[in-house]
Amino acid sequence: RGSDELLSGSVLNSPNSNMSSMVVTANGNDNKKFKGDDKMDGAPSRVLHIRKLPGEVTETEVIALGLPFGKVTNILMLKGKNQAFLELATEEAAITMVNYYSAVTPHLRNQPIYIQYSNHKELKTDNTLNQRAQAVLQAVTAVQATNAPISGTTVSESAVTPAQSPVLRIIIDNMYYPVTLDVLHQIFSKFGAVLKIITFTKNNQFQALLQFGDPVNAQQAKQALDGQNIYNACCTLRIDFSKLVNLNVKYNNDKSRDYTRPDLPSGDGQPTLDPAIAAAFAKETSLLAVPGALSPLAIPNAAAAAAAAAAGRVGMPGVSAGGNTVLLVSNLNEEMVTPQSLFTLFGVYGDVQRVKILYNKKDSALIQMADGNQSQLAMSHLNGQKMYGKIIRVTLSKHQTVQLPREGLDDQGLTKDFGNSPLHRFKKPGSKNFQNIFPPSATLHLSNIPPSVAEEDLRTLFANTGGTVKAFKFFQRDHKMALLQMSTVEEAIQALIDLHNYNLGESHHLRVSFSKSTI
Repeated sequence: RGSDELLSGSVLNSPNSNMSSMVVTANGNDNKKFKGDDKMDGAPSRVLHIRKLPGEVTETEVIALGLPFGKVTNILMLKGKNQAFLELATEEAAITMVNYYSAVTPHLRNQPIYIQYSNHKELKTDNTLNQRAQAVLQAVTAVQATNAPISGTTVSESAVTPAQSPVLRIIIDNMYYPVTLDVLHQIFSKFGAVLKIITFTKNNQFQALLQFGDPVNAQQAKQALDGQNIYNACCTLRIDFSKLVNLNVKYNNDKSRDYTRPDLPSGDGQPTLDPAIAAAFAKETSLLAVPGALSPLAIPNAAAAAAAAAAGRVGMPGVSAGGNTVLLVSNLNEEMVTPQSLFTLFGVYGDVQRVKILYNKKDSALIQMADGNQSQLAMSHLNGQKMYGKIIRVTLSKHQTVQLPREGLDDQGLTKDFGNSPLHRFKKPGSKNFQNIFPPSATLHLSNIPPSVAEEDLRTLFANTGGTVKAFKFFQRDHKMALLQMSTVEEAIQALIDLHNYNLGESHHLRVSFSKSTI
């Protein structure tokens, strides 16, 4: 680290932060003044403030919360206050972590804890005071280089030699079609009883931890499936043994599932299991009687999206609701939001058919996508993101379609039909756009730039959306495309809403999407 200044008020305070003074014990050295964050939803920062920790919790357990999302670079435990600060290597990793845990409340030792952005941009701790934490961090980082533990779960401290673990870590490459938890359950159940599954996104990749009843089954599944494609020419399985021997699942929903405990709650904002399904759920076998269960390598491309939807629908109708195309979006900024802005943002993840801002509740809207997979993709990527300064909530709606207003009825432009929009990104089957679906990120991919438009023009255009352009790079072989980095994900979302399809002249309309690259 650059500087190892002593932990003191002067190092960590940000001048304008609204904070309450508190005393911290940094591993034995008392009465260092330190200010703890009070604000709930501050600006994103790679330093996270964790509150309401159980008294006896260890550094390892706190670090484990951050590991699925990226490298953890520093930790400070405030033992007397049941609080901690955790620093991640990048702001993106911290944003992903906060978004994940806003949907799935994290627990340590069966106690809910609270995670928010800190007002500090980095943690400067005195390493002599914080030696134990640093040692733990180094040990964990060494382990993490070979394998990553997981979120929303308490990692059991007993790790074993990899070959004996009943838990597999699964990464899916070339994920052109959504792979749901139910699809994984269907494929892996052929090798033995699957007890638990947790899914998450790390480094822009869909990953899962899957626990068999018996390590032998895990071994067989790994041998048979590693390197296979779920669908024809895409969704390749990369499988390793996890260092974990047991997954502690808190919620049964579309992100995590414990098949041995149908009674678990669904967690906040997740579709709940209806009792009939929960009963079927308990009988492991009844779930597997799915006609034509997915066999890797056997599904042609055209059928892949339908198969993913069917797997969602047949496997667990109450959870992933493969057929539900309508989303309910709430906590919108009602002064700013329009059907067009929602069409543009949600259109990154699917072809939006209709948008209705609710007449009596203008901070909420219904959005109808072209199919259930697109609504799943939009929900998983946009829930918890910031739009016009407010953190939006995205859930599946109970409505099957969005009704248009009756002929001749003026609804003040709150409902709009986009069914025939020329701006749909996914109309063409097999379109390249299917391969370029990424979570919202500060870096944007620009394409369809005419030869006459220079870097300076684009920098000015994007700065005018209210954000700061941090970096810009034309593609070497093709000046029609470029990467442009805003200073935050929220600024990038705003720029995409404002400038996707912007007319640059010479009949070139700018295309904007999120990128997985950084500049």
